[in-house]
Amino acid sequence: MNAQVTRLPAWFVGEFLGTFILVFFGCGSVAAAVLTGAQVGVFQVAIVWGIGIATAIYLTGSLSGAHLNPAVTIAFAVWRDFPWKSAPRYILAQFLGAFTASAVLYGIYHGVLESYETAHGIVRGTAGSEATAMIFAEFFPNPGGHPLTEAARVTVSLPTAFFIEMAGTGMLALVVFGSTDEQNSSRPKALTPLTIGLTITILISLLGPLTMAAFNPARDFAPRLFSAMAGWGSVPFTANGAGWLIVYVLAPVTGAVVGGGAYHWFLKPHYAGGAK
Repeated sequence: MNAQVTRLPAWFVGEFLGTFILVFFGCGSVAAAVLTGAQVGVFQVAIVWGIGIATAIYLTGSLSGAHLNPAVTIAFAVWRDFPWKSAPRYILAQFLGAFTASAVLYGIYHGVLESYETAHGIVRGTAGSEATAMIFAEFFPNPGGHPLTEAARVTVSLPTAFFIEMAGTGMLALVVFGSTDEQNSSRPKALTPLTIGLTITILISLLGPLTMAAFNPARDFAPRLFSAMAGWGSVPFTANGAGWLIVYVLAPVTGAVVGGGAYHWFLKPHYAGGAK
């Protein structure tokens, strides 16, 4: 008598695995760049992010729609027919996938990480250790593997960082909505994941030097929480004050809703069939 295998829901597998891949590729590229110098320049990091996201969408789009981002999930609930009651479970799966990927990356890079901190006099959990915490969490301005100085901090204020993350996520949402709307006869269809991935690549190339270009609360908060538990303590939540919440959670959600609204009001009515 065969034992019945209990399967996880497809939506959970899709959002968990897709967000895991996104963070594994993306944060992995940041770790390699900061700790080993494997990537030279922001574009090489950005293209790994873009390929990772495209791969994640190709693998999981048929399972859950490949939101892979709480901001996108919320925007779909606002502007499309995605049910609000499903949003919390999607977001939970996204956070779990991002957290698990962070733990796996830490297991891979912990030896190189400790060597880098020793060589550069970085004491994990103290002021300045955002230099290595940036492998997981995001900070403004981009630390680039070094402690943030007061001179650097004045280059990107909290309001500016909020606007950058909101605008970047708004542009991403505009592309996501436009490239996935069946009423758009020029949508890229099989190339949709690649289109979204390349959009991320461009946005990170432009905005990554300023805020590290999150555009995704799950991608930021779950690795940030992991880093706090892995020895960085309060640094991930205090280095930018309340910026971890305002810039990397609230700004992406606001931007995605605004970007979805821009698509709904300005583009969708002109596609075949018009707005419903």
